[in-house]
Amino acid sequence: MADDRTARTPLVIVNTGDGKGKTTAALGLLLRAAGRGWKVIMLQFIKAETSNYGEHRAARRLGIEIVPLGAGFTWQSDNIEHDRALARRCWELCKEKIASGEYDLVALDELTYPLNFGWLDIEEVLQVLRDRPRHVHIVITGRNAPQQLIEFADTVTEMRAVKHAYKSGIRAQPGIEF
Repeated sequence: MADDRTARTPLVIVNTGDGKGKTTAALGLLLRAAGRGWKVIMLQFIKAETSNYGEHRAARRLGIEIVPLGAGFTWQSDNIEHDRALARRCWELCKEKIASGEYDLVALDELTYPLNFGWLDIEEVLQVLRDRPRHVHIVITGRNAPQQLIEFADTVTEMRAVKHAYKSGIRAQPGIEF
């Protein structure tokens, strides 16, 4: 555990917008914090439990904990109730990890989606963030961050899509998009 916990001002950081890089930025913070000896974790709401993307492979090598708990792209799902239950299960684990005080930085990847779908209550989420241990930083990613979350957060970055190779017919590539 880091020894500088008492000197911290715990932050809530939100990476949102329609551009690429929200999760990647959160991963960068996890890497930076781990380099400082902090205990870090990323919990992923959308990526399937069986995910083995580049970030998962690198995290295992670096000893960084990433927990994918979703079922893929939920807005294309044939079983919304199942996805809703997975989001709730992921949120329960998030609450446990945050409240434990074991982690210095907790990333809630793609949390905005279950909030926007109405699967999680924004007031409950904000209360958990308010009640977290005093040393715990939180990073939240996903498109269309709810206004209440934006107002609550200490730092909000909006990724803006200017140009993307996908629009030119170039498919997603290992090491770049996943």
